[in-house]
Amino acid sequence: MPNYNDLTRGTDDVVIVGGGLAGLFCALKLAPRPVTVISAAPLGQGASTAWAQGGIAAAVAEGDSAEAHAADTIAAGAGLVDAGIALGLAREAPSRIHDLLGYGVPFDRDLEGRLAVGREAAHSARRIVHVRGDMAGKAIISALIEAVRKTPSIRLIEGFAAEALLTEDGAVSGLQVRKVADATAKPVTIAARAVVLATGGIGHLYAVTTNPPEASGLGLAIAARAGAIIADPEFVQFHPTAIMVGRDPAPLATEALRGEGATLISDKGERFMPARHELAELAPRDIVARGVFSEIAAGRGAFLDATKALGAHFAEKFPTVYASCMEAGIDPAKQPIPVAPAAHYHMGGIAVDERGRASLRGLWAGGEVSSTGAHGANRLASNSLLEAVVYAARIAEDIEGHTIAPPAGLLTISVDPRNAAMPASAEKKLRAMMASHVGVIRDGEGLEEAVRSFAAIEREASNIALRNMATTALLVAASAWARRESRGAHFRIDFPAENPALAHRTMTTLVAAREIAASLSRAPARIAQPMIA
Repeated sequence: MPNYNDLTRGTDDVVIVGGGLAGLFCALKLAPRPVTVISAAPLGQGASTAWAQGGIAAAVAEGDSAEAHAADTIAAGAGLVDAGIALGLAREAPSRIHDLLGYGVPFDRDLEGRLAVGREAAHSARRIVHVRGDMAGKAIISALIEAVRKTPSIRLIEGFAAEALLTEDGAVSGLQVRKVADATAKPVTIAARAVVLATGGIGHLYAVTTNPPEASGLGLAIAARAGAIIADPEFVQFHPTAIMVGRDPAPLATEALRGEGATLISDKGERFMPARHELAELAPRDIVARGVFSEIAAGRGAFLDATKALGAHFAEKFPTVYASCMEAGIDPAKQPIPVAPAAHYHMGGIAVDERGRASLRGLWAGGEVSSTGAHGANRLASNSLLEAVVYAARIAEDIEGHTIAPPAGLLTISVDPRNAAMPASAEKKLRAMMASHVGVIRDGEGLEEAVRSFAAIEREASNIALRNMATTALLVAASAWARRESRGAHFRIDFPAENPALAHRTMTTLVAAREIAASLSRAPARIAQPMIA
């Protein structure tokens, strides 16, 4: 039996960082090629995939088509979706669903044995493939973990977090990792021919989030520090219906509930979404999130009412949500659920091409840490798991057909190997500022303060994890400050309209974000801005 935590082996062929859907699926697709998977948490415990309730979007039902799926994706993305990428994603969806079925994922079926499909916000058809209503993520990750543990070519290293990419002659040559939750542990370097980042999103940078603590922007930060181009970091999707019962992360009331007829009401029992959008509760997530945010800000509160739509069938159809509510003393079959917007998904990330290649040679990225152009300014519901499996397969295929020379050696480690303990107060302050200044509704003054604050933390932090959090927070805040319009999930109260001249993706770097911070500190000097391409 191999020692999965043995870090003494020489150069690895392929190293995948992240134990979620994208990372595990990529590892399985690469088999029997030797792969090392590094996961900060035990498999299944630190990945947002396991928390996903909605399902996977795929045009598998009669009368639906990949073209219709792509059109809905483009419409939701507020002018920034790459149409070719969206269509390719939709066309590959049925094949990736077939792969997951082959790994043992028990997708729901109808009485005739066909895949059962549901509808979610901004989809023009019923095309969401579920597992027991709201258990898709958990079922998918469980099936993949079982498959990975049975695959001899996959070496697992659990309990270690990547904290820096190593580069040589402009190419990635390995990683620096360290044992989790041990500030005194010495860093370990791993040489690699190819590195795949599949580290998840940035939700835990916010005080209210549906994401696990591991979703703190680590992968984006280490790629940016190594010089990778970052795309669309300002676009953060806030799920409108996190269940507000005092838990961190907040449990999620899946969008599928609204697809089944649940409504959003104030404390007086009055619906507020019909007045905001013709699709009411099924409007794009950014619009629903702002509606919920506004009701709470006005002191009326916001509640998701499924008592009429589901009633006694709630526990059977949505067991995860039901359990979360009952643990907090709320019976969702009989009572409305208190909800609020929470950081949920990052449309931005490491810029990658259609094969998942980043701007640095030897680096690929898949899943939420990447930005493919598929989501634009506002991700369409249930496209995230689809993108993860599609790009994981593409990355595996690209690496398989790619001759990768071994690194000649490792250069000097790019971060200080010393590491102080994480100050809890500093992390709490950063998360609070992200929520208040870079949240659902933003303005220039608040963004300026956030940019200066995150730049100072990034400069001065003696804890590497905190520094990486600040790096990602700085990229998000600086790009949000530079985009002087409102588009998709990015809403600025001082620039509330879309600007047609800004209907382009943001392509930026950490250097550009730092220049913005420096310029704001020197105001009124000329302000640097991210590259728009």
